[in-house]
Amino acid sequence: MVRLVVNNETRDLAGVATVAELLNHLRFDARRVAVELNRQVIPRDRHAETSLADNDELEVVTLVGGGSDLPVDLPLRVGPFQFESRLFTGTGKYATYDLMRDSLAASGCEVTTVAVRRERLVDAQGRNLLDFLDLGKYTVLPNTAGCFAAEDAVRHARLARELLTNLGNAGAAWVKLECLADKKTLLPDPVGTLEATATLVKEGFQVLVYTSDDPILAKRLKDLGAASVMPAGSPIGSGQGILNANNIRICIEYLKENDPGYPVIVDAGVGTASDVALAMELGCDGVLLNTAIASAKDPVRMAHAMRHACEAGRMAFLSGRIPRKMYATASSPWEGRIS
Repeated sequence: MVRLVVNNETRDLAGVATVAELLNHLRFDARRVAVELNRQVIPRDRHAETSLADNDELEVVTLVGGGSDLPVDLPLRVGPFQFESRLFTGTGKYATYDLMRDSLAASGCEVTTVAVRRERLVDAQGRNLLDFLDLGKYTVLPNTAGCFAAEDAVRHARLARELLTNLGNAGAAWVKLECLADKKTLLPDPVGTLEATATLVKEGFQVLVYTSDDPILAKRLKDLGAASVMPAGSPIGSGQGILNANNIRICIEYLKENDPGYPVIVDAGVGTASDVALAMELGCDGVLLNTAIASAKDPVRMAHAMRHACEAGRMAFLSGRIPRKMYATASSPWEGRIS
């Protein structure tokens, strides 16, 4: 029996007389470790001949990846809601309900949007969207899509609250407000949007407001009590991505002034994963999209892409990108060159 100190841990080992026998006992591959005995490195070809004695101190090391574990991000908070995923997805435009269900799962989202309609309660097979939506898994975000007046938007929000209350879903407490100006651009009507926001806030809704990328309007909506302002990257369903990154930056600056936790979520216009990554790299707190997944050639695969893009963009923002420079900066040092 020999008493050794291995990597600062005292061990009493039987049948261990050499370095080679110690490595064998520990089930270490001698090719993948380096051994130090009493502060002296023992080459591999001397492991078998190097004897061990009581109270010898050994370090057995190997190579590991640099850095540390990924930092834990704070959850996304919107009013009383809290989510790990920063990607919100929609339920419209899918070829089948099954495809919608699988795409939502692939996206990793915890929030999905729905519209309130009187028609199309069931499809040709007698199935309802709710048959394919796990209300225990997803927080439903009802939207007022298709409303062109403040009065209509408020009416839709009230009906959605009643419906989701009956279903026992937490989404009854909030609404995604859309008050549109015309059918061609689907841009928001700023006057109607301000009016509907004020009314819904007074009625106790947590209001997430779809708006243009106008920083002044965004700030006024927040001042009215909106739980989140959601500037459009580009027109709804256009797939153009973020057309005016500077306006989005200014919206973020204005909305987060003295309130860094205020959630700013890009809504509309996303076409592919790089659009999501850019929104998150700008400092947005989340992205809401639908068409980019539902109308992709392979929606489930695209949903995976959007999920990873959202995570990567957020991580890049938190990491802090290097500054842009006009000229090159060498990665390797100039000192010590052979020539």
